[in-house]
Amino acid sequence: MWRCKLTLLTLCGALLTAPLAQAEPLPSRWVSAGGALSEWLVLLGGEAQLVGVDSTSQYPASLRRLPGIGYQRQLAAEGILSLRPDVLIGTEEMGPPLVLAQLKAAGVQVEVLSAHADIASLGNNLTRMGVLLGAQQQAQQALVNYQQRLQQQSEWITRARQQQAAPKVLLLLGHAGGNPLVAGQETVGDWLIAQAGGANLARHQGYKALSSEAMAALDADVLIVADRSLSGAAATAALLKSMPVLAASRAAQQGRIVPLDPTLLVGGLGPRMPDQLAALAAGFYPAAHALTADAKSQP
Repeated sequence: MWRCKLTLLTLCGALLTAPLAQAEPLPSRWVSAGGALSEWLVLLGGEAQLVGVDSTSQYPASLRRLPGIGYQRQLAAEGILSLRPDVLIGTEEMGPPLVLAQLKAAGVQVEVLSAHADIASLGNNLTRMGVLLGAQQQAQQALVNYQQRLQQQSEWITRARQQQAAPKVLLLLGHAGGNPLVAGQETVGDWLIAQAGGANLARHQGYKALSSEAMAALDADVLIVADRSLSGAAATAALLKSMPVLAASRAAQQGRIVPLDPTLLVGGLGPRMPDQLAALAAGFYPAAHALTADAKSQP
């Protein structure tokens, strides 16, 4: 469950030495492709430099007023170039490669960071963004705070599991309830389930479509529903309408179908993830006292 193997000292050392390793002009016009990266840029003080974002960059709400560049995997060079950016920042999820090559040829600095769900990748991403923004200290502190939150979460789950076994969970990513993909191993969804104290029933790699019968047979204790077009009760209703067999599942019968903002699954680990983990963990372990954003780990 607790996969953060790098120490704070190691990661902070990398952040502190980054300014010495690189001395480069700071880009003033940014385009961001990937919700998590866009959120980090805002948190690190770079919102004023953003001139465009992709469709997964929905938080904070102020980003929705910026010009859009489409979906991160289906970018178009012409639209991005019209914004006259100095830099396009995204992860290996963005593309297609031909468009990235066109942007580089046009003089745009293309920064490809990691979408992997682990603290090492997050540390590297924050290091690079801190350098590009001239905000190394803010990036360092953000990483320290993040890892402290995850440590508190881990300690909370250890205590909760003394009273209850880990719930069996499936995370479904879909659109208007139809044909959802199930989050398997090595995905942000899998990381989220584990860090919130659940056991992911999906053993495949990546995101994969499963039949409603296969999902019903797994009989999850909790279903997490991340719908790209619906939210809350509407997302749950659409899922059960398109896959009525799931209505008889343990999760549905016990009212344990939990909606999730799908933008949390894009671009690696974002700054809102610790709060989402606390909320999910409270649902996974209803008998335990909820770990809120302001809670401190208890002895």
